[in-house]
Amino acid sequence: MFTAFVMSSSTATGSETEHRPSAVSTLLPRYLALAFAILIVYASLHPFFGWRDTGLSPFAYLAAAWPRYWTVFDLATNAIAYLPLGFLLTLTLRRMPGRWTAALVTLLLGAALSFCLESLQSWLPSRVASNLDLACNAFGTGIGAVLAIRHGDRFFSRLVLMQQRLLAPVPHVEFGLVLVTLWLLTQLSPETILFGAGDLRHLLEITPAVPYAASAFFAIETGIIVCDTVAIGLITRTLLAGRGSSYVVLIAFFALALAIRTLAAAVLVDPLHAFAWLTPGASLGLMVGGAMLSLMLLLPASLRIALAGPQSLFAGRTGGLAARALPELQRADPADCQPLALPRPPLSDGARKKALNQAWNRLSQKAQPTIRRTSA
Repeated sequence: MFTAFVMSSSTATGSETEHRPSAVSTLLPRYLALAFAILIVYASLHPFFGWRDTGLSPFAYLAAAWPRYWTVFDLATNAIAYLPLGFLLTLTLRRMPGRWTAALVTLLLGAALSFCLESLQSWLPSRVASNLDLACNAFGTGIGAVLAIRHGDRFFSRLVLMQQRLLAPVPHVEFGLVLVTLWLLTQLSPETILFGAGDLRHLLEITPAVPYAASAFFAIETGIIVCDTVAIGLITRTLLAGRGSSYVVLIAFFALALAIRTLAAAVLVDPLHAFAWLTPGASLGLMVGGAMLSLMLLLPASLRIALAGPQSLFAGRTGGLAARALPELQRADPADCQPLALPRPPLSDGARKKALNQAWNRLSQKAQPTIRRTSA
């Protein structure tokens, strides 16, 4: 996806002199709605394997009785999860005739998406299809649609002004912004290599064709982080309108990515492993990648765009090599393996909630002495 955006942006050499997008031409709500729908699909069907046929109809949940176990938090979460989708879809369809036509179509689309995902969950052992979840999802979509009808124009105009002020007038700048945001969200997975994304080996059930030694993993990890740092940095710089503050913005951007990775590891795994991503390969990759990015930012815009594509392609290729090296690492010397780098079995919803509660309790216990000293 990053490569496609880079190649489309490469046609805009010298685009910093083009006209800025107008209020009627921005596609940001459409891209955000698409990205949010993808996130909902991912969250609803994760971990994407373990499918089995229970012998029941996938639509049997529609006629099920009121669930025995439910909480207000679960109901609110299911409604809030679809609220942004309803808001963004209504903004996308705002040109349809009639004031409430876009809201009605959005409600039908959101309910249809929830219906399909709940039906698919019937074949996943770690998920439970629920008619109550379907109702809450549709309700949240409707609330978001109503909010878009009431306040969408004001929000849309401010969104356009912010885009004109912060983003460069390059083609498909909205799409690039959404891709960068999605890349940030990939850092929520503590099992992957730092800045690594796109490993479909387990999803596609691809077996390693060539074994890789543990000694090669250091170079592969370093190469992934270097290439991803350069590629993401160059793409993000292409999206920015200003030049003087680009270094500050990029430093803040990568600091945010590392903070997301650290917080995800502390909450989802264990606070003691919050910085498990800081391996020797990661340290070297961040230093080399940061130095290379600082030099490449001095290049002309057209050359920066041309260099971002090969970097992202090479990062994706080395990411596949690293994914195949992980099992070999596990066999070579388990004591040297980072606890977050090895594949883990997927957690069920109950186990995930239990793990989050345990992590929160550990964090609270560690914070109590500090709070007592402060209060004293």
